[in-house]
Amino acid sequence: MSEPPEATRERRRLWELATLFLRLGATAFGGPAAHVSMMHDEVVTRRRWMGEQEFLDLLGATNLIPGPNSTEMAIHVGLARARWRGLVVAGTSFILPAMLIVLALAWAYVEYGSTPAVEGLLYGIEPVVIAIVFQALVQLGRTATKRSPLLVVVGLAALGSYVAGVNELVVLFGAGLVVLLVRGAGRLRPTVSPALVPLVSAGLLPAAAVSGTVSVELWRLFLLFRKCGAVIYGSGYVLFAFIEGDLVDRLGWITQQQLVDALAVGQMTPGPVFTTATFVGYLVGGVGGALLATLAIFLPGFAFVAALQPLVRWMRRSTWAADLLDGVNAGAVGLMAGVTWQLGREAIVDVPTVLLALAAAAVLFRWKVNSGWLVLAGGAIGLAVHAIP
Repeated sequence: MSEPPEATRERRRLWELATLFLRLGATAFGGPAAHVSMMHDEVVTRRRWMGEQEFLDLLGATNLIPGPNSTEMAIHVGLARARWRGLVVAGTSFILPAMLIVLALAWAYVEYGSTPAVEGLLYGIEPVVIAIVFQALVQLGRTATKRSPLLVVVGLAALGSYVAGVNELVVLFGAGLVVLLVRGAGRLRPTVSPALVPLVSAGLLPAAAVSGTVSVELWRLFLLFRKCGAVIYGSGYVLFAFIEGDLVDRLGWITQQQLVDALAVGQMTPGPVFTTATFVGYLVGGVGGALLATLAIFLPGFAFVAALQPLVRWMRRSTWAADLLDGVNAGAVGLMAGVTWQLGREAIVDVPTVLLALAAAAVLFRWKVNSGWLVLAGGAIGLAVHAIP
């Protein structure tokens, strides 16, 4: 008995999704903007799986929900192309190559991270990564504030709150609430739009921050990274503010230097920056910790996309959603600025690292260079500097 045409078509589409996103996950350097550009070229221009407007609608919707935008775009494409099976296949295929690469690097870091060669590599990479994050901070800051005095003030207040030790969730949602209330005072109603309910439930409600112990328990690691995946807006770089607050400052599971190294690894590998969770998970819990942290940080994105896609049209028109997002984005930029300053103090420690950071920043602002090449160049320079007697 032959297979029904619909089943054959869906199986072929799943295979196409798997091969495309496995390749993108293994080769897509340069951060979320570069990832989305590559997806647009493949999905809209080359394969014509969807039109320009549909792609733009989905891209705009990803900015209204937490999580890694490029990964959520892959999940959106999979859902539109092959329903819920496509959602799972596309998202998993995009994440898997980066996760395996980062896992291998985490193992090498633990085994050989103290050797002179690896120290020299990271010595050169870390200041370059700070320059990359600074450039992203400038670009995102321009977009997030939109030349609005209110958003500039909210972003600066978020930076000050982070430096003062205020919890990252309070900073993000406080910023969103301030902008929502200031702009929407005339639109306030005593009820919440029912269209928001699926998004709240899909967020897999973040756990409260844990504190007071240095013992590594995998379930706590899972809850911490699930919280990150459920609440982080704007950029994968904001993840490092959360990791620093929870795992460095409150729990002491990793050091500030290990966080800088994790950021370097996340930047030098292809695919989503959120696979840094794989690296951190391995540092604190071995292979089991790496797998749990990866699952935890990406799981909310799958749930958000599944709940969101039917609501895309409503979200495009919603003034409430736009105001809340503007505030959250401004708060996210403030968090990024705070963590960039703190990480920079760990990475830029002498004249060579200062020169490396300045040179990388100059190249990034002057030319559109793939950041992966800069990271490789920084590593090579670091090795050369360490080889000098």
